[in-house]
Order: sequence, then structure tokens, then C-alpha cells
Amino acid sequence: MSHPHPDLPTPPPLAAGALRVVALGGLGEIGRNMSVLEYDGRLLIIDCGVLFPEDHQPGVDLILPDFSYLQGRLDDIEAIVLTHGHEDHIGGVPYLLRQRRDIPIIGSRLTLAFIEAKLKEHRITPTTVLVAEEQKIKRGVFDLEFVAVNHSIPDALAVAVTTPAGTVLNTGDFKMDQLPLDGRITDLRAFARLGEQGVDLFMVDSTNAEVPGFVTAEREIGPVLSNVFRQSEGRVVVASFASHVHRIQQVFDAAHEHGRKVALVGRSMVRNMGIAAELGYLNIPAGVLVDMKDLDALPDDRIVLMCTGSQGEPMAALSRIANQSHRISVGQGDTVIFASSLIPGNESSVYRVINGLMRLGAKVVHSGNAKVHVSGHAPEGELTYCYNIIRPKNVMPIHGEVRHLIANGAIAVRTGVPAQNVILAEDGVVVDLIDGQASIVGAVPCGYVFVDGSSVGEITEAELKDRTILSEEGFVSLFAVVDSSTGKVVGGPQILARGFAEDASVFDDIRPQLVAAIEQSAATGNADVHQLQQVMRRTVGRWIATKLRRKPMIIPVVVEA
Repeated sequence: MSHPHPDLPTPPPLAAGALRVVALGGLGEIGRNMSVLEYDGRLLIIDCGVLFPEDHQPGVDLILPDFSYLQGRLDDIEAIVLTHGHEDHIGGVPYLLRQRRDIPIIGSRLTLAFIEAKLKEHRITPTTVLVAEEQKIKRGVFDLEFVAVNHSIPDALAVAVTTPAGTVLNTGDFKMDQLPLDGRITDLRAFARLGEQGVDLFMVDSTNAEVPGFVTAEREIGPVLSNVFRQSEGRVVVASFASHVHRIQQVFDAAHEHGRKVALVGRSMVRNMGIAAELGYLNIPAGVLVDMKDLDALPDDRIVLMCTGSQGEPMAALSRIANQSHRISVGQGDTVIFASSLIPGNESSVYRVINGLMRLGAKVVHSGNAKVHVSGHAPEGELTYCYNIIRPKNVMPIHGEVRHLIANGAIAVRTGVPAQNVILAEDGVVVDLIDGQASIVGAVPCGYVFVDGSSVGEITEAELKDRTILSEEGFVSLFAVVDSSTGKVVGGPQILARGFAEDASVFDDIRPQLVAAIEQSAATGNADVHQLQQVMRRTVGRWIATKLRRKPMIIPVVVEA
């Protein structure tokens, strides 16, 4: 996918006095959030995250935003603003900094601590700018004001960006929990004040726009977790995002209440919780945290394992536990808690892990059968509240699949935003704010950039299709030796198949047809090696499709003698 909107033209040069917004990720998907704002030739980036692969993308580790829009303009970037420390907002930063290492990174204390630890693994020392709520700073032509928002990670910020073209308010991910664990609520007073001053473009989180009502308070989860711990006879395994400090705090509190010890499982979990505890965002009761190597000395009813893998990621700890490929095992009497929301697209992976755990005898508790998690995103009632407070002139829903964006836009219209001022854009769509009116003016290439091991951007959609064919349809190699002077087949053809249930003898029927097709092609003057290989491919491909109902990958080789 190189251009997701071929119906839209290449955008014209940005008009004098206008502000341009280009989303390079996060619109039409849950992940790889990244927006670029441009004014007077200068660029400001808000977030730079990753998207995690789905089943039809075998072998892919991460999916990045397409940075090609920034090629030739890296020196125009004033800064990267990070709204919070989740991977879908910060995971792409190391790959962008590979192209220009001194781009300043602006963020809150915990967010910067997370990104600095990540960049250290990439051997990059960043230039950082620490900010907090209620703070205002200026970066080039952009005046920035930061607003506290409540989310499923501490220190999340919304950012208001003001230029002579107008003010853009980007919420980042947020909700309006009125009783958060850390007492830090979404600053609706600041939202109201910005609304009074005039918000020309409201870029607002859409993830839960289809969910009615208001979010459940985080404080209600603690008693539920405590009750699950009380009823558990054996080990308790809790799966969560490695950055969900509030949920992990509740796990530590419940473990302390019931006399259990907690071990952190997974490199990212250990790293992030170490940072959170060091900075004071996580309060670990004395004596509760233990090392993995100390678990063997403890009875099962005193053990809690806090691990990654709540989205069914195949290499995460929980998936490996379910597959019995991890040093940790679960069985009868053990309880596994999925303490996270189900991200759209991950359903089959998560249920596969749940089934695997239950097959081993574990009891599985998840948001479908107990209130062990609440979302970090504002539902319909809270979004309506925000629209009524801010009264934005234009709205651009962000962070969500297409259905979420449309639902969010509908909420805006119901609160009085003119329908023509609601911009439903997807990745790559270019939106200009001119004289207070936002409109779509074109689109830029904005495909997926795949990270596969050490390669970045080298894997294409065609190669992923080949991988899928190999995994689903099998592989056939053909080998024949042809006399270069007579065109007769003097060796083979040999047929080697992998991924077929049928015995190798099933291909005996096609060998005479294959010889005849090669010799007939050579007799008509088509004796070029490449042409003969194509004849082999077509002949065997048609036969397999008819006889075996398969479409495998076929690799023909012809050698002249």
C-alpha cells in the first residue's frame, strides 16, 4: 500500500498563513499514531508510535509510520511532542531519530523516562525537553501549551498548538475518570479556557466513540482484583500492558493484602516498572516484589506473576506459558487475569491464548466475565461533554478505526459542530486550516513500513503475501535438465513438495505432461531458460489447482546441458 487514497490529488503548496495537518498513522487503525503540523515551512510532530502486526503479516515485528513524507525536510522539524508513554505513541521514535538524531523530544517526566530507556537500547542519546501540565513553551513558530489528561498511564498530556493560523488542540489518549488512583484528573478547566479563547481544530481520541456513557472509575477495579486473589487457590498470573502503572499498582496492593509475593516477567515489564518505581509513580509495598529465581521456594498460593502478553502476542510471556514453552507453567488451581482491554484486530490471538490456558486447567478471568479492567479512552458521554465545553470550530477525529472516527464525528455534529466542519480523514490525508476553515486538500503516500528483525522497510506487501502462501498453500520446486541443442529433457523433471498431505507419488501423473510441455515449447523456438521455467510453472500450477485444489508457491529451475 503506497498510496491509500488514489482518488485524492497531491496537495498543493501550503498557502501563506495556513496551517497543514498530515496524519501519518493512527487514523483508520489502532496504533502507529503520528501527526505532522506545518506552518511557515516549519514542522511539528505529535507522537510517533508503532502498530503491532496481525496474523496475515507473518514474521513482522513492528509496523512504523511512513516517514517518506519527511524526506528532504528533516531539518525543518522543530520537535517531536509525545503525549504519553504507550508504545503506539512512542515506539517509532528510535527509527525516526536514526534519520536525524538531534530532533528535540518534548514530553512529561515518565514519558521521557520511558523513551530514554528505549533509545538507550538503540544506542541513541536524545535531546529532551521536560514539560508538565499548565506549562507553555515556544518551539520556532509553534506556541505549545500542555494540559493534564487522565489515561491508563500516568503523566499523559494533551497539547494545544497555536500559530497565526489558529489553535489546534490534540487530546492524545484520554478519558475523564473523576476518581483516578493518582488523583490527577483531566483538566476540564483548561479545556474550557482554551474553548473560550477559540479552538480552531480539535483533534480528539476516537477509540471508544461507539461506547455509550461514562468510563468506570479505576478505583472500582481494586476490590474486584482483591476478590479474585481471595478466591484463587494456586498461582495468580496477571497479564497487562508493560506500561499500565495504575493496574500494576493495584496488583501489588492486592498481593500485599493477601500475603502474596509478586515477580515481574518480561524485559519490558521489568524495565518500565523499575522506572516507574524509581520516579515515584509506582509504590511497591515492602517485601512484596521478588525475583523470578526466588519463586521455587514459595508455595503456589503465595505467588503472583505480573507479565506481558494480554493481546495474545506470540512471543510474549503469556502466549509462551499457554504454549508450554516458558519456564513458568500453569495448571489446575491457578488463575490467569487479563487486565487490559481487547484491542480490535487481536481477538483471535487473545482467545487462542485463553483457550490454551484453560486447556491446561487454569481459570481465566477477563473483562468479558469480570470487571478486572476499564478502558483508558473516553466513551460517548465524555466526548459529548468535551465538545460542549470546548465548542471547537472544526473537528478531526483521531486514534481509531474508521468506524470509531465516524462515530466520533457524529457526536461532534450532535453537539452543534457543522457537518462540513467535521473532517473524517485517514492516514496520509492532508488537511489545511485556512481562515478558520479546515478542509481536505489532498493526500500523500502513507503505506506500512515493516520492521522484520534488523530490516526496516525492506519487507513489502508482495513478500508478506509470499509468506502467507508458503504457510497456507505449501511449496513446490521443479528441476529439469534440457539439452540445449535438441530441446529434449535429459534429466528429471524432479518435483519436491512441502506442506502437502498427499504422498509424493501423487505427482507421478504430471511428470509426462511436464516433459511434453517443455519439449513442445523448445520445438516452437521458445527454448530460452526463463521461458521454459514459466512453462513448467504454468503446467504444474494448473494441474495442482485442478487436482489438489491448492495454489502453492512454485519455484522452477531449468539447467541447459
